[in-house]
Amino acid sequence: MFLRSFPLQKHPKQSFFLWGPRKVGKSTLLRTLYPHAHWVDLLETDTWARLIKEPWLLRRDIEGMAKKPELVIIDEVQRVPQLLDEVHLMIERMGMAFALSGSSARKVRRGKANLLGGRALRYELYGLTIREIAGAYDLTHILNTGSIPEHVMAERPEATLDSYVNNYLREEILEEGLVRSLQPFSKALVACALSDASPISYTPIARDCGVSSQTVRDYVQIMEDTLIASLVPAYTRRPKRRVRHTPKIFFFDVGVVNALAKRRRIEPESQAYGQALENWIHHELRAHRMYSGLFHDLTYYRTTGGVEVDFILGDMDAAIEVKATDHARDHHLKSLRMIAEDYTVKQRILVCLESHAMETDDGIRILPVEEFLRELWEGKILQ
Repeated sequence: MFLRSFPLQKHPKQSFFLWGPRKVGKSTLLRTLYPHAHWVDLLETDTWARLIKEPWLLRRDIEGMAKKPELVIIDEVQRVPQLLDEVHLMIERMGMAFALSGSSARKVRRGKANLLGGRALRYELYGLTIREIAGAYDLTHILNTGSIPEHVMAERPEATLDSYVNNYLREEILEEGLVRSLQPFSKALVACALSDASPISYTPIARDCGVSSQTVRDYVQIMEDTLIASLVPAYTRRPKRRVRHTPKIFFFDVGVVNALAKRRRIEPESQAYGQALENWIHHELRAHRMYSGLFHDLTYYRTTGGVEVDFILGDMDAAIEVKATDHARDHHLKSLRMIAEDYTVKQRILVCLESHAMETDDGIRILPVEEFLRELWEGKILQ
């Protein structure tokens, strides 16, 4: 079992949502932290059938307990959004605390369900970070298998990844009725995976899938709502050059990208390796943003003239370029130098495969992947 570093309170007084993609470990984390909580598992068919028909039975069950539980956990809450009205009522009348976990807020929002109006905190759990993987960490292995706990330790990760993708399509998309036809959505999913870590272009994807650009936009929104992908916006504050506004798309897990793109094995020095490395750094930055409680802006910078910096943290608190090279040269630093002509950047960092850290005469730090991530989690990149 992996020791998770998610900052949940041991005895929560306030209710919270815990969102996260399938199999990242939400249920395991909650069971580990709260072994004595009252558990409502909506993946159990009998529990689901009972409560979807009569949601008020949840309140009756809890009111009938001899001792009020310290915490009630409702797992996969999006399967019965109507329960949130009952949860709201019990928070107000009984002062109870709830942990509400799920893999998609789409069905909840689409049904205009009660999201508790600020009475519950919102957290997201991601795949394993470098700190959580610890002794099992091997960069090339992670860039092939991804960071879902089950896949990291699998003897045959390719098979588990293929199964994961198929289950996502069947259970999350088809069974929940999120699209009318699964085939064009599946094509769009693959096309977006091939665009991972790149600015998304809706028109070519629409043409390949035989649907409209608006339909592709709707598909991407479904991917965001089911937490399998996210869009990183462009940095557009105070532009001194013409900048692009198109967001970049990132899937939550590089192993899932590999499965969708049919990459059976990626090796160092390949283009796919560089894309996978950028995905992994994005994963770590997103996790750090949530777990640290900093919630800083995460953007990227790209001009119409081709100057691109992979990640901007905050308001130019750090500009980060990611290169899968073990020998940093001047052309790898070009964008970091050009962005300093237009903005005051507190830190400029090249994350790469060098064996040791260096710093250029003009203040660009060149950091190996592991050292950059160590500094990130120790609070040395962002305060």
